[in-house]
Amino acid sequence: MQETVERWLGTLFGLMLLALSLIVTVETIVRKVFNFSLQGADELGGYTLAFGATIAFSLALMGRTHIRVDVFHDLLPARLQTALNLLSIIGLAAFALLMAWLSWFVIQDTRAYHSVSQTPWATPLVIPQSAWLAGLMVFAAVSVGFAARALVLLLRGRIDTLNKDYGPRAAREEVAEELEDLALRSGKQDATP
Repeated sequence: MQETVERWLGTLFGLMLLALSLIVTVETIVRKVFNFSLQGADELGGYTLAFGATIAFSLALMGRTHIRVDVFHDLLPARLQTALNLLSIIGLAAFALLMAWLSWFVIQDTRAYHSVSQTPWATPLVIPQSAWLAGLMVFAAVSVGFAARALVLLLRGRIDTLNKDYGPRAAREEVAEELEDLALRSGKQDATP
């Protein structure tokens, strides 16, 4: 299931950036060739960045690529590592819930004041903010799900699994993943003439 969610979120993120790059390209060409601006490419870029960041939060969590200071982590006893890993995922889940909750109030203020962007499009800000909220809610759901799973692993005494799945990625893991990716790419290149 996690791979499916990662694939969908990654595809959505990629399509958003592809669409934005096409819009910026067309905007640049039209401006240079015809001395005319479509206006709004920068506005769409901001919206894409805001929503895309929330998708990236979830993807980074699922791929264990959030930055953690782990200089001494591997030197600590397994139980202390477990406590830190559990504290880390619970803290991240609490922060994700807080961000989603606070963004709800931002949208309520936007609706109350009928706020629009200060651009030629005058976009009602509730539209991009709703997409932003949706992304934050996905991040909150993913992080709470991960925290719940970590607690279940702890209660079942599966400390090694908890540390493996929720601890910072070791350099060995990252090198092994890169070598595996390189082997896959090399195999595909050899198969095609």
